Amino acid sequence: MDVRGSAVTIPAGDAELPADLLVPATPAGVVLFAHGSGSSRHSPRNLAVARGLNDSGLGTVLVDLLTPAEDEVDAVTAELRFDIGLLAGRLAAIVDWLAAERPFGTAAIGLFGASTGAAAALVAAAQRPDLVHAVVSRGGRPDLAGTALSQVRAPTLLLVGGLDEQVIVLNQQALSQLSAPAELQVIPGATHLFEEPGTLEQVAEAAAGWFHDHLHPEPATA
Repeated sequence: MDVRGSAVTIPAGDAELPADLLVPATPAGVVLFAHGSGSSRHSPRNLAVARGLNDSGLGTVLVDLLTPAEDEVDAVTAELRFDIGLLAGRLAAIVDWLAAERPFGTAAIGLFGASTGAAAALVAAAQRPDLVHAVVSRGGRPDLAGTALSQVRAPTLLLVGGLDEQVIVLNQQALSQLSAPAELQVIPGATHLFEEPGTLEQVAEAAAGWFHDHLHPEPATA
């Protein structure tokens, strides 16, 4: 798969966020990643999933949702990684940038969230119902999206490790509050971080299938 990479800086309110874009020749869709607690755009698990999505013809955007100064604060207090409103606002701004700048052409936008990033992705999807067309959560905390769950219109896939029992329960509760088409898929033998052999590959395959099913090119405008 011919994929072109580029590093960009995306404005999000008063923040300038570094991002890595991987753009297939003819992207079937573009997936914006929302990393989880204490992570960054260099998360090895998200990088592995992104490679799987790229191999299937999807473009990807890996971005740091906190500035370096915010990262320093969060490393001590761990408070910003749970600030779902802040993270969702940043994601919504990046979605707006993708829609305006169109580095992936007319490819429709999906969100892939891990851990607390899944809640931020769902809140951003609720805030941008006309721009976000699909959401996938990996080992996520969609329950932290709160009342936004009922406002999400994008089809949503919740992926949880079979050994991550507490998070399965939280995802089941969130599933019952989603009014959009949604599924919960349990990956057998996987713990919260999907470190077991073959489990991340299953995540990438399931996510790629979901995005290919629900991301369709925007109609060209005159």
